[in-house]
Amino acid sequence: MSLGGTDLNLLLQLKVLLEEGNVTHAGERLSLSQPTMSAALARLRRKFNDELLTRNGREYELTPFAQELLPEVQHAVRLMSRALQVEEPFDPGSSDRCFTLAMSDYAIAVIHEPLVARVTELAPGVRLRIHPMKPQLRSAERALLEFDALIAPLGFGFHGESRLLWRDRMVCLVDKRNPRLREGRLRLTDLEEMPHANAWFGPDEATPVDRVFGELGITRRVEVMVAGWLPLPFVIEGTDLVAVVPERLARLHRRGDGPLALVEPPFGEVALNEGYWFIPDRLASPAHEWFFAQLDEVGKELSARGRRLDQSAACHGRVEVPTMSAQEAS
Repeated sequence: MSLGGTDLNLLLQLKVLLEEGNVTHAGERLSLSQPTMSAALARLRRKFNDELLTRNGREYELTPFAQELLPEVQHAVRLMSRALQVEEPFDPGSSDRCFTLAMSDYAIAVIHEPLVARVTELAPGVRLRIHPMKPQLRSAERALLEFDALIAPLGFGFHGESRLLWRDRMVCLVDKRNPRLREGRLRLTDLEEMPHANAWFGPDEATPVDRVFGELGITRRVEVMVAGWLPLPFVIEGTDLVAVVPERLARLHRRGDGPLALVEPPFGEVALNEGYWFIPDRLASPAHEWFFAQLDEVGKELSARGRRLDQSAACHGRVEVPTMSAQEAS
């Protein structure tokens, strides 16, 4: 079968060659001999006027052009399979497929443990490759082609469909010895006068907290800026700084009797809803259907953890009041 003088079999061969990065492995996956795959690679190199695969020691690596081409080819094959109602079978128990994700450091901290545990149990050969959520992904029109899913806050407007994974809320985090912390509380005036440590996600990227402070007319005195939420607890320890962070992250850091206090924010409830984004045509793929189902199950598990956290907080109080010895109090 050909289209515009191009053998469409080459499209599938191109996809597998770029995914495997190895002529022999690509041939095994397609049940074709190594000479046949080598001939296909030679034809593809002539067609694109690019080497596509270059040797690096004993291994091959994709050229920059091939790296850009791969998501486009995967997308084209998915569309063809959907149109022809021919889907590549997927057996999680025997598959060695690699799913590629992009997410923030905060998302990794929250989801990596339950997701890896679930995938390892159900599909021991399946691999996960996680890329950082770079600022330019938010404005790239075809960013979703590069990944099987993006895990990011809902409401950022990626070009695709999204599903909720977990809900979170913003809390204040300070060192227990911070002089502004009185009876385990902070006031709005404290937040206005205290030095802040803040998370940066790229130019012109406002967080829900940024919007709340803007509505309150409070200009934060930011003394430390870090990339993402994850470093903030480490920056706060032993200082007079305050940071506003997702509660799940704060509690992950505060396992045990640590030096930090998690404080109820004086500006009320600020929600943070994290979900995953994907291209709608991926739903026609059995592999993606299975993987998205695992993400949904992990989301249910995280929601159940959140409910237990809320019940515990309701019983014991969300605010963790610092304790001092009699000598320190005097």
